[in-house]
Amino acid sequence: MFLVAFANDSEAAASVHTVKKGDTLYKISIKHKVSVNSIKSYNNLKSNLIIPNQKLNLKSKVVAKKSTPVKKVAKKSTPSRSNTKVAKEFMVSATAYTAFCKGCSGITKTGINLRKNPHLKVIAVDPKVIKLGTKVHVAGYGYAIAGDTGSAIKGNKIDLFIPNRTSALKWGRKTVKIKILK
Repeated sequence: MFLVAFANDSEAAASVHTVKKGDTLYKISIKHKVSVNSIKSYNNLKSNLIIPNQKLNLKSKVVAKKSTPVKKVAKKSTPSRSNTKVAKEFMVSATAYTAFCKGCSGITKTGINLRKNPHLKVIAVDPKVIKLGTKVHVAGYGYAIAGDTGSAIKGNKIDLFIPNRTSALKWGRKTVKIKILK
């Protein structure tokens, strides 16, 4: 009886993966022998962005009328103007950074590889002001995730990821409105 219970625990554990720092969808797919597209589908992911402690389903959940819950989850996980509520908004000083500088690893504090995902909108924040993993909207930049920190990012300062150095320098320093999304 003990072996049966252990087998069931093992099977349940294999159906969900808790994201760790440095994980990518590709690494998870290889480890658990499931395609990246399947993981994205099972979890209603629109991009390859994952964050530490996020729970990912590795198997499809068979549910009656599956399309209704999937649509509701997708709307909640992808911020947009029509379905996002603002929890808080305030002004911040915003600068820009790139992952392609001398000495830069391109890996954020939450494990996002910006060199492999240059299309992602990620901001560096002071976690005492904006919690890592928070979805935000930054005026002039768009919807993003608070996925990084920086030694100079203290208080109401943010740093926006921009894929190339010229555009990052062009951004300069601006005071912008940031909206913290629910």
